[in-house]
Amino acid sequence: MARVVIVTGGGSGIGEALCRALAARGDHVVVADIDGAAAERVAGDIGATATAAKVDVRDASAVQGVVDDTVAAHGRLDLMVNNAGIGVGGDVLELTLAHWDRIIDINLRGVIHGIHAAYPVMARQQRGHIVNIGSVAGLTPPPFLAPYVATKHAVVGLSLALRGEAKSHNVGVTVVCPGWTDTPILDSTGPEDLPRPSSAPDGGVREAAEKMGKLYSPAALAQDILRGVERNKAMVVTPRQARVLWRVMRIAPTGFATLIGYTARREQRKRLASG
Repeated sequence: MARVVIVTGGGSGIGEALCRALAARGDHVVVADIDGAAAERVAGDIGATATAAKVDVRDASAVQGVVDDTVAAHGRLDLMVNNAGIGVGGDVLELTLAHWDRIIDINLRGVIHGIHAAYPVMARQQRGHIVNIGSVAGLTPPPFLAPYVATKHAVVGLSLALRGEAKSHNVGVTVVCPGWTDTPILDSTGPEDLPRPSSAPDGGVREAAEKMGKLYSPAALAQDILRGVERNKAMVVTPRQARVLWRVMRIAPTGFATLIGYTARREQRKRLASG
């Protein structure tokens, strides 16, 4: 039976790839995004099995509205993907509280709003699955990305805790922790209406990500996520490079944190010197 799915941040990147992969399997997808035009584009490309919804995940009532409208139209909600997110980085000394508030509101509260709206529906149904998009940065401590790291660690913890509760309602919860993936977030320099820290790369973190190896394809990640849901996995850590980093962190957390900190500070000094 085709599933009814909501994907936040579905207008680009990982969310778009997921929407297309889900639709290819015959599911009905609600493409939810703060960029209404992007959501309409993706839904239009997919066709009759997709609808678009403009929603800011910072607005709990708006997220609730999308869930309510979806359930009213289809009678159920089978899969909720809390994917919408942003990147904020730079030296913590340069970050304002507005930077922290923005990323917490989107990356963490946005996930909470999705859970708060979808989980009661699924609990009543006694079936459903929630997918929260974290990051390998939610399992490791890369410096100069402290706000992003903080929110993604929180998403991992939230997901694993909720999974323990949700099992009694026959609801699955999976947290996805991808490594560097080829999406527009790599080119972002942070929210355009907030000052860009001088310590943040001018063109985003794409160059730094590419130095660490080949970027992962959003389409490949989407398939990994769908397999993880099918198997009701607690965590999907992908690709292999991300799993290696996670394993090293688990084996030697202090040593790994020291090494990654040293490497990040060295690269930061080189970048600032060349700039």
